Amino acid sequence: MEKYLLGVDIGGTTIKVGILTEQGKIIDKWEIPTKVASKADQIPIDIWDSIVRKISQHKIDKNQLLGIGVGAPGFVVAETGDIAVAVNVGWKDFPLGKILHDLTNLPVYIENDANIAALGENWLGSGQLADNLIAVTLGTGVGGGIIANGEIISGVNGTAGEIGHMTMEENGAPCNCGRQGCLETIASATGIARIAQEKVKHYSDSTLVTILNEKNKLTAKDVFSAYGKGDRCATEVVEEVTDVLGLAISNIAAILNPSKIVIGGGVSKAGELLLNPLKNAYKKYALPRSYEGSSFAIASLGNDAGIIGGAYLVKKHLS
Repeated sequence: MEKYLLGVDIGGTTIKVGILTEQGKIIDKWEIPTKVASKADQIPIDIWDSIVRKISQHKIDKNQLLGIGVGAPGFVVAETGDIAVAVNVGWKDFPLGKILHDLTNLPVYIENDANIAALGENWLGSGQLADNLIAVTLGTGVGGGIIANGEIISGVNGTAGEIGHMTMEENGAPCNCGRQGCLETIASATGIARIAQEKVKHYSDSTLVTILNEKNKLTAKDVFSAYGKGDRCATEVVEEVTDVLGLAISNIAAILNPSKIVIGGGVSKAGELLLNPLKNAYKKYALPRSYEGSSFAIASLGNDAGIIGGAYLVKKHLS
């Protein structure tokens, strides 16, 4: 009788859920809305109800389910399955793991969503089962996941791998975490747009001026598109951002000595336009031996990384 893994990726707007084989083949995947704030307590019930409906459709018996792996936003205490704080959802000291286990009577494993994505990419994506890996997600914010000796690093209270909150600029731009100058304020999609809008004032000949006048805003996509065409303002922005990001990654690499550095998130869609200057910056700052032992890759699993990582979390615990 075939056995199945369940992967769940909880986001601020939607929750992605998947049924996977033990080899990682996705049998089905779907999304449900995320209830937040006063309704956030209902999330575990919504997840399980949706799973029950789907396994019924696929004629899968509950006894064929090996467990549920969940990626949750915020600070996660992996050992207990508690969510210490998840601001976007509205959880504080929320026992997600216990509630899901009581509902399902299945093994339940909880990790931070960025860590789950890193596990997914390492299992079936660009990581290729590296024992030592850094995953960086460049989206609205900057997320991170660190795998050392084959194990995801969570830390004592769930804050390991918070790459986006490395302080990179003293007295820099304010961050959502309440501090200033975090990597997230520079290398995220919003950070890139902010820096471009500041710099474009000094470049009357930049194509970004026209875009800003038309749309009243700039995006990271606009910046990389202009950079690919040799725009001087965009070049300055990309070089500044990748220099800071390369420095941050080199500092992590000095501790971890990874073989793989995987870059994901919306900004990673820039591909080589992002990777080429980033590699140059990393080479400039990294220990030569660290540089020689590591390679960069763009994340390949897209929005499926979370459910695949959740499934792998179950697989890894059971093995």
